[in-house]
Amino acid sequence: MVDFLAENNLCGQAVLRIVSRGNAIIAELLRLSEFIPAVFRLKDKSDQQKYGDIICDFSYFKGPEYYDSKLEAKPDLQDLDDEFRENNLEILSRFYLAFESVHKYIVDLIRYLDDLYEGVYIQQTLETVLLNEDGKQLLCEALYLYGVMLLVIDQKMEGEVRERMLVSYYRYSAARSSADSNLDDICKLLRSTGYSSQSGAKRPANYPESYFQRVPISSTFISMVIGRLRSDDIYNQVSAYPLPEHRSTALANQAAMLYVCLYFIPSILQTQQAKMREIVDKYFPDNWVISVYMGITVNLVEAWEPYKAAKIALNYTLDSANIREQASRYSVSMEGLRPQIQQLLKEGFLREEIILDNVPKLLNCLRDCNVSIRWLMLHTADSAYDPNNKRLRQIKDQVINDSKYNPKILFQVLLDTAQFEFTLKEMFKKMLSEKQLKWESYRAEGSERMTELAEVFSGVKPLTRVEKNENLQAWFREISKQIESLNYEDSTAAGRKTVQLIQALVEVQEFHQLESNLQVCQFLADTRKFLHQMIRTINIKEEVLITMQIVGDLSYAWQIIDSFTSIMQESIRVNPSMVTKLRATFLKLASALDLPLLRINQANSPDLLSVSQFYSGELVTYVRKVLQIIPESMFTSLAKIIKLQIHAIMEVPTRLDKDKLKDYAQLGARYEVAKLTHAISIFTEGILMMKTTLVGIIKVDPKQLLEDGIRKELVRRVAYALHKGLIFNPKAKTSELMPKLKEMAATMDGFYRAFEYIQDYVSIYGLKIWQEEVSRIINYNVEQECNSFLRTKIQDWQSVYQSTHIPIPKFPAVDESATFIGRLCREILRITDPKATCYMDQLNTWYDLKTHQEVTNNRLFSEIQDTLGTFGLNGLDRLLCFMMVKELQNFLSVFQKTILRDKAMVDVFKAMLSAVNPVKGIVANASKGYANAVAKTQRIWGPYLESIMKVGQMQILRQQIANELNYSCKFDSKHLAAALENLNKSVAPSERMLVHIYITTKRLPYFPIVNFLFIIAQLPKLQYSKNQGELWSTLLILTGEIKVSLNQLYPYSQGKSGSV
Repeated sequence: MVDFLAENNLCGQAVLRIVSRGNAIIAELLRLSEFIPAVFRLKDKSDQQKYGDIICDFSYFKGPEYYDSKLEAKPDLQDLDDEFRENNLEILSRFYLAFESVHKYIVDLIRYLDDLYEGVYIQQTLETVLLNEDGKQLLCEALYLYGVMLLVIDQKMEGEVRERMLVSYYRYSAARSSADSNLDDICKLLRSTGYSSQSGAKRPANYPESYFQRVPISSTFISMVIGRLRSDDIYNQVSAYPLPEHRSTALANQAAMLYVCLYFIPSILQTQQAKMREIVDKYFPDNWVISVYMGITVNLVEAWEPYKAAKIALNYTLDSANIREQASRYSVSMEGLRPQIQQLLKEGFLREEIILDNVPKLLNCLRDCNVSIRWLMLHTADSAYDPNNKRLRQIKDQVINDSKYNPKILFQVLLDTAQFEFTLKEMFKKMLSEKQLKWESYRAEGSERMTELAEVFSGVKPLTRVEKNENLQAWFREISKQIESLNYEDSTAAGRKTVQLIQALVEVQEFHQLESNLQVCQFLADTRKFLHQMIRTINIKEEVLITMQIVGDLSYAWQIIDSFTSIMQESIRVNPSMVTKLRATFLKLASALDLPLLRINQANSPDLLSVSQFYSGELVTYVRKVLQIIPESMFTSLAKIIKLQIHAIMEVPTRLDKDKLKDYAQLGARYEVAKLTHAISIFTEGILMMKTTLVGIIKVDPKQLLEDGIRKELVRRVAYALHKGLIFNPKAKTSELMPKLKEMAATMDGFYRAFEYIQDYVSIYGLKIWQEEVSRIINYNVEQECNSFLRTKIQDWQSVYQSTHIPIPKFPAVDESATFIGRLCREILRITDPKATCYMDQLNTWYDLKTHQEVTNNRLFSEIQDTLGTFGLNGLDRLLCFMMVKELQNFLSVFQKTILRDKAMVDVFKAMLSAVNPVKGIVANASKGYANAVAKTQRIWGPYLESIMKVGQMQILRQQIANELNYSCKFDSKHLAAALENLNKSVAPSERMLVHIYITTKRLPYFPIVNFLFIIAQLPKLQYSKNQGELWSTLLILTGEIKVSLNQLYPYSQGKSGSV
């Protein structure tokens, strides 16, 4: 019969592809669950007020016309809806494709079952497929994976959120009009169940069985699958766990499948007590917390509470005496296993001969360790017990007390077991690879010894006191030939024959009284030793590695391992070399990837890479999280070094009197610095001891891991310092800007100096890392601040500055600004407000209009350069550009909607135009005509003036930023500055600050005459100051600022719009 999984077996390949796709879909759902846009949760009042009318649940389908008409009635709401669509359609499409794939999966499975019933696959029916070992496994997995998908969706994506996302996708996409769209079916399948994963949330009635029955599946198929899962060991796991007390662990994966599949026929859970008793006796006699899929844990006490038959059947397992018995058993087991494992891990204990002689004992030790760790980790996990459920609390307390549970001891046993398992596997792999070579070497040695002994008894080769014996000579020659004839390929026959040869050599020594000759005895003993080695070597089988892989499965801890993170980190902090043992634990955890990838690999699916990358990435992220304690500890020591260097250790002058040498020695402080520096280098050594490791498909280089960890900690601390250090009180009498900038500059300089100091001790490029990460922090914050001016926002996952491994933290906003760069910019705008200050161009200084005191000057930008560097100044410039665009857009809106729609104003402009034409002539009675026009237009200049002043203010700030950048560039890198200046002159000669085009407009009627009248209206308000030699105004109107606005809005005299 053709192998069920053979490529030419259409029936097997069809179901294999379905199961493969099922594992890939679950990975995609888990991946997407981390990227649900927060706005769809509508948790904040601000989100509810802003988006409440455009984000709807399935109530939308009851009256879409009502919602659409509400949108059409409000242009602002319509504009917000369009902006929301542009920002979220891409991610909504990704979610929809995932939801659609779930529906398609079950539809394809039902079609496959129909094909089996209709005989599409020749000689294959549902019964014959279930009789085949692979077919039975795949059909059970197909149903189980569908159930897991539904549970994952409900746990990771709340029902209301799903509905809102589906409705938004329906409204924004073209799928609603597509003829082959199955959006309705997807909505029916994934509508809210009422379930909430929040602690203490009440479970909905008939959940999850009503959810599982939304798409009808053949009851015969479900019954037969459950029948197989109840009765068979479908994965032949019992052979890896021969002890009867390990049976529930052996069948744990099958038990999880059965748990999920039972929800498709809830009548078994509810009424069929005999079946449920059979299931509990076989799968759950000593356990009630199970891992369903990749560490998703379920407590059967809670899960089966609503089902009468299941609850009754589980009562014996949950009997207080049984819980005590099981907990005590594992407590005793842990006490005995711990010293045993530690003995096995002693340096030099695990040698090849020890392993070969004790394979069964070593495997039994591994089984006991893994079974005990599994039971204790699952049954003491916080995630498995709802703290609001009194019965669950009592069971958990009893387990902890009776098992004498100590998380540190359990973690230590897990570490030792992982290390033992890793060492044993590596040694066994090595022995397996050298197996044939060694066996042939032992055979040659044995045969050679027998040939030599035959020559000794021939009388030709002299040997002390050995007489010639032709019979023994012939016999030993024959034995030599027999040894030589042993065939490696036929290991069974070779092993049997080797045993017979050993026995023959023992007998010849006894019957021929050869004991008297020590040299002959030695030859015989050596030959027997080689033959024994041959037997040992031939018994090295791959099945041992397979058993170790099965027994060492840690997929159940994929999520609950996180509860041990603090213990791991504390262990590393105390002893950095602990990282080497953790490496084995991480590799053990990586074995969990085999579960979802097996079928994908068998099906040669293109999803293999993406699924592998997802799970490997998750594990590497966890590894980074655990090892982050090393950079954290390094930076803690670094902070102490900084403090000592700044406040305690005096800088030694270039020339020093001999008498003062002792004062500058400061041995105590310098010893403390040396001690802290040594601690930092020890931490570095600790992480570098972990060799390059392949975690899943991702290679983890410890040096890169250390550098990324240092970058992450640097980013976290610098970002926090900038966030906290640049918060300003707008009500302060004197501005806090300069003091806070100086304080921040000192903080940043401290970070920089410390980083410079440490780089040689941790073998990193400190300056490179500093510049890259500080620029990334500033650019990211500028990008987030500019998002408020953009219609299409840049999300974190789209940002070129944000990183998964080295994330830049986001802090809650403390005012209208989203980030520190926004607060800094708005504080500068506040203190240089043209309504309260006057700018002196010759002095590059702002003065207070009332007191005539200096407010700030161009030193402000030098201070920003010292604090945030070139990146900060560039970011400020960019933000000011966005603010100018917004201001110019507001200005246009005022001009078009207020000025040009006012008929009286337009008549004034027309009359003025006719009065001043032709422009080359002299205007008759100019003073009277201008005065009348200004008087009639007086009421429109308020908002006009405000926009002009704001744009002018921002342009002045940009000029100052450009000057500072130009100066610092020439000072720091003269040659590069000169090269850049020449390039600018040759390539972009017109790139000057005041002629940039920020927005494009259509030709604005009457714009020149409006600006002309505006200037005439404002000129009388200017006054001359003899002290400063400048024009002062209570409203600070500068012709330069008006020129700015003219350049932005009307760049060419013909009125043609420019291009951005």
